[in-house]
Amino acid sequence: MKKYKVIQADKNILIENIEDFNIEQTMECGQCFHFVKLGDMEYGIVSGEHFAHVKQEKDTLIFLDGVIDEVNNYWIHYFDIDRDYGIIKKGLLEKDDALKEMIDEMYGIRILNQEFEETLISFIISQNKQIPHIKQIVSMLSKQYGKKVFDNGKVDMYTFPKGNNLYDITEEQFRQCKTGFRAAYLEDAVTRMKSAQISGDIFTNMNYEEAKDALIQIKGVGEKIANCVLLFGLGYREAFPVDVWMKRIMEDIYFKKETSKEEIMRFAWEQYGKYGGYAQQYLFHYGRTHAIGVKSNKK
Repeated sequence: MKKYKVIQADKNILIENIEDFNIEQTMECGQCFHFVKLGDMEYGIVSGEHFAHVKQEKDTLIFLDGVIDEVNNYWIHYFDIDRDYGIIKKGLLEKDDALKEMIDEMYGIRILNQEFEETLISFIISQNKQIPHIKQIVSMLSKQYGKKVFDNGKVDMYTFPKGNNLYDITEEQFRQCKTGFRAAYLEDAVTRMKSAQISGDIFTNMNYEEAKDALIQIKGVGEKIANCVLLFGLGYREAFPVDVWMKRIMEDIYFKKETSKEEIMRFAWEQYGKYGGYAQQYLFHYGRTHAIGVKSNKK
């Protein structure tokens, strides 16, 4: 049920009465990489060709110098504002009260609805990279091949490249943006995009397994990357990405012993079902914040 309201206040657009939302938790939980923290609860965010300068004050999200049509038609969906996270939390806790501490602390995480192409490229880049470095590479690619959308004298931001500006980037050009061995994977991905072998549209009528299999055809895309793209870029909320860090978190909280990624994913499917992606984000951000398993992995 819609409880929030969107209003214009001078040059700013306000979304008031947002429940279960914290901008910092949502942006910093490892699901996206194209943003800059500008202050306390204040961010510059790029998604595809869209830019927003946002700040949260209590239960109000403020779009500074915002455009009301852009907020209504793009950013509400991006931040998943129309979804009732109270129902999701209740559904998870009915099956698994071990999540209560994670959900209570990470109450404000929402899963973003990101642009497919940017999500795919970003998570291919993410392999064996720490989050700050992933953000640097995404920023570098955008500065080289996108358009400037923000400059406050200290920080400038650019749109993510689109169309042939993205599809024509060569392996060598990707390497020049510090992508390393991932450059060959990225070139394969954009080549498939250009030929329309891969696009957000092809997944419209695919179930989870079919969509995952389609993504794994891309060079360098395995189960973990595919699940990230499914969850954050295609709306498959049952997807449960498991990297080394997530493996350690699950072992610590549930298994108390070395456990295979395959067994963890089976457990997640049975335990969380259609809410798997939400559980993963609560667990992952809680685990990173409290350094669960930090001695055993790198992210």
